[in-house]
Amino acid sequence: MGPAVTTTPDRHLIKKYANRKLYDTRISRYITLEGIAQLVREGHEIKVVDRDTGHDLTQVTLSQIVLSQEKNGPGRLVDAGGEALHDRGQALLDYVRKTLAVPADLKNQMDRRREDFEERADEAIERTLRRLRIPSHTDIDRINARLDRMTAQLKRLGVAEPATSRPRKRKAAR
Repeated sequence: MGPAVTTTPDRHLIKKYANRKLYDTRISRYITLEGIAQLVREGHEIKVVDRDTGHDLTQVTLSQIVLSQEKNGPGRLVDAGGEALHDRGQALLDYVRKTLAVPADLKNQMDRRREDFEERADEAIERTLRRLRIPSHTDIDRINARLDRMTAQLKRLGVAEPATSRPRKRKAAR
């Protein structure tokens, strides 16, 4: 016996036309949503793109497939037996889950990058304000906290707070 041959799943590029028709470029023919579902069940990888814009429509198409299978009713699948339900839907669900996890990962990456960018921007602003000898929000907070501590110490020592003078009324200019 020779070495075991492993095959990689075929990749199907499917183009969606403006008239909503789907064209599988690998087999050079039109395909239905059910046909795409069958490809996924068989382990093939698919990518659906808009023919005119090139936008990736894979997630939308897979969602349509899942929805249409739900509309056809889980009862039809259950009548065929629990094993058929598992075999028929599991590959599709696994593929959909894998595909839908990608945007969440991208969102997390973008959130981390945004936070890093904001931290760097804040640090740059702080450095610029220090160079210009303009107090930053942090400096003002630190000064206010120090004043609060000093006021508390003065109260403990029994020193009265200075009387606050009322602002004088200004005469209107004529």
